Amino acid sequence: MAAHSPLSAVLAEEAGFDGLWASGFELSALYGLPDMSLISMTQHLDMLRAIASRSSLPIVADIDTGYGNAINVIHAISEYEHAGASAVVIEDKTFPKVTSLAAGGRQELLPVAEFRGKIEAAISTRPDPDFLVIARTEALIAGLGEEEALARAKAYTQAGADMILIHSKKKDPSEIESFARAWDGDVPLTIVPNAYPELDAPRIQALGNIRMVIYGNYGIRAATTAMQDTFRRIIADGGVHNVHKDIIPVEEIFRLQGMEKAKADEKRFLR
Repeated sequence: MAAHSPLSAVLAEEAGFDGLWASGFELSALYGLPDMSLISMTQHLDMLRAIASRSSLPIVADIDTGYGNAINVIHAISEYEHAGASAVVIEDKTFPKVTSLAAGGRQELLPVAEFRGKIEAAISTRPDPDFLVIARTEALIAGLGEEEALARAKAYTQAGADMILIHSKKKDPSEIESFARAWDGDVPLTIVPNAYPELDAPRIQALGNIRMVIYGNYGIRAATTAMQDTFRRIIADGGVHNVHKDIIPVEEIFRLQGMEKAKADEKRFLR
């Protein structure tokens, strides 16, 4: 589940997810900015560290294009591993990027050889072989077709990528299912079924080679939905006398914050 804050990470872990997606899109939205490489690596790392401090789940970091060329990727891999990430996803777009699902957005891809260099740089940099480097191809997003997507995915696998993330903006899962059936590479696939939500767990499992599913923007969308509704109701009602009974009590926030432990520690250690 995508997380954009320590609180959203805690809620995802309590819900039963087995990993977190440190989402660039969600963090951009949290800052009220478009997902166009405007959030810096430092901002993303700060949030990732905060998430890692409040959750025991493995974190897959969305590092977009790697913040530049292969030299930037080398620096990023070291920083993200030290910050607490278990994996990174690097995409084959040019820098700066435009979010994949924006209508009419610029979707330019790097030459294959240049992106292979980024993957090779990431693989050679990681000190822990269990730290995953996931290569994301945007060939379907850019409208280049399945053949190009497969060729790029195979090239990135040859460069050492541990998984391939294949993405689509079609409103149905046909492109993703077709790609998965055609994929004969040595590494498994990752998908982000935001645009095609009907691709549920049984259909994914039936494909046989998808090993990670990322729910990429549902946390920030759910939070926005709830806040929009609550804020509008307060204005319409002229107060909180109706809405207060429909939202969680402040005691639940205290629980998520660890208030009882903090109070106990205060009594124990403060003199």
